[in-house]
Amino acid sequence: MANKSSSRSALADARKARDAAKSALAAGVDPAAKAKAEKAARQTAAANTFNLIADELLEKLAQENRSARTLDKVAWLLGFAREELGHRPISEITAAEVLSVLKKMEARGRHESAGRLRSTIGRVFRYAAATARTDRDPTLALKGSLVTPTVVHRPAVTDPKAFGALLRAIAGFDGQPTTRAALELMPILFPRPGELRMAEWSEFDLEKAEWTIPAARMKMRRPHRSPLPRQAVSILNRLHQITGRGRLAFPSIRTVLRPISENTMNAALRRLGYANDEVTPHGFRATASTLLNESGLWHADAIERQLAHLDGNAVRKAYARGEHWEERVRMMQWWADRLDQLAHEKAG
Repeated sequence: MANKSSSRSALADARKARDAAKSALAAGVDPAAKAKAEKAARQTAAANTFNLIADELLEKLAQENRSARTLDKVAWLLGFAREELGHRPISEITAAEVLSVLKKMEARGRHESAGRLRSTIGRVFRYAAATARTDRDPTLALKGSLVTPTVVHRPAVTDPKAFGALLRAIAGFDGQPTTRAALELMPILFPRPGELRMAEWSEFDLEKAEWTIPAARMKMRRPHRSPLPRQAVSILNRLHQITGRGRLAFPSIRTVLRPISENTMNAALRRLGYANDEVTPHGFRATASTLLNESGLWHADAIERQLAHLDGNAVRKAYARGEHWEERVRMMQWWADRLDQLAHEKAG
């Protein structure tokens, strides 16, 4: 009975295939050509693996001159997905498969990294969609599936009197002149630490009192022009006598070909008696943002522009008053003068 049932099923399948071939012929479609095209499509889909698309995305980012740090971070995150997803055709990967990868990272307590991994995997799928290798992004269905990480803000001193004490401590720093200059400039100019420590002398126009940071070193990949108050120009002139013959404004003591390390300023602050949970170089940005806004003297957009923040609101961006340059020039001089005042106000 089983053999007869199997034979009937096979016969029915054969009839369906025959009828489909007849219909295709009637519609002017060659069944052999159609089968060949479907086979080629399957082979193409199988060849377009997650690994292949991920490598193409990394190459695209490199051609767009993304920083080495950005490329390393993306490659590092993709490494967590390659073992499970790497050899799978991009068009066949499901949301459940992606979630399995994310949950393994989350189980290690790395909640922030798990969220970034979801976003990075999504970039691979969106690139595949843009290049006609898939028509979906399964990471979109996973929004809200991961534990939201607790936001830990970088330590910053926002009390004026305490900040004045910090400025006095910096003024008394007796270490390397390059480190001292960097520490003195951080509260005045409040750039991101990497923007300052990798600065080159060609970026500074001390006569015009301007510092132009190239796009490659900016977080948002846009060049940033900053006014230099008199105090900053004075510090840079003093530093130029020491390092001005080289390319870098803040070269390492080991080699003039590399800038001071990420830990140099952190270590200097520790030497001054400030712990990691009290002050960091990046924290000077929060200090400046807080005290400038609290002063009520400056337009919020001018402060944000000086911080090199890009407003995500398209309408506000469209109506923003350019770079607010003239206001920022006045604001930065006022800020540097205010720091001098705070440094001389001894706590009562």
